[in-house]
Amino acid sequence: MKLLVGLGNPGSDYERTRHNVGFMVADCVARRLGASFASRKFGAEIAEAEVAGEKVLLLKPQTFMNHSGEPVGATARFYKVAPADVVVAHDDLELDPFRVQLKIGGGDGGHNGIKSVNAHVGSKDYARVRLGVGRPPPAMDPADYVLGTWKRADDAAVDVAVDRAADAARLCVELGATKAMNQVNRRARAAE
Repeated sequence: MKLLVGLGNPGSDYERTRHNVGFMVADCVARRLGASFASRKFGAEIAEAEVAGEKVLLLKPQTFMNHSGEPVGATARFYKVAPADVVVAHDDLELDPFRVQLKIGGGDGGHNGIKSVNAHVGSKDYARVRLGVGRPPPAMDPADYVLGTWKRADDAAVDVAVDRAADAARLCVELGATKAMNQVNRRARAAE
C-alpha cells in the first residue's frame, strides 16, 4: 500500500493559493483514477484508488498546514505504511514557479507542513513532489506570499504544473521513488 499526500489548507479561502498546490495535485490524481475524497478519518479527507495493482490512499490533511503531519502519521501507522511508501506533494519556495521536481528525504527547507510530516512520520526518508512557487518579492513576508493566490494570467501554467506533478506522484507509486526521480528530474532539466 502507498500513501499519497497533498499538503494544503482546508476551506475555500485557500483554494487557489500557492500553499495549496499539494491539494490540487491530490485532487488531480484522484480525478484521473476515478476516486473521490468521500471518507474522513484521522483529521484528513481520504480517497482510495489502485495504481498498477497496488492500493493507494490519497490524503488531504484538514488540520491546516502547520499540523499536516498529525493525520499523515496517524494514517501511516494505522495502515502500516512505511516512510518509503509515502509520497508528499507540496509547494516549494526554492524552485522556480511551475517547476516540478522529485526528492527523497532531506530537510524541511523552512516548510512547516514538511516539518510536521517529518516529526509525525518519524523519518525524512519519503518521496516529495515539489512544485515550485518561486520566491516572494524582497519586501514581502514568505508566509503572506504562499497564502496569496496565483495571478489569473498564471492559471494555465498552474494547471500544467499540477498535471506534471500528478504524473510525478503517480510515477512514484508505479516505479518507486528512485526510478521516478530519475525520469522526472531528467525531464525538468531538459526543459530548462
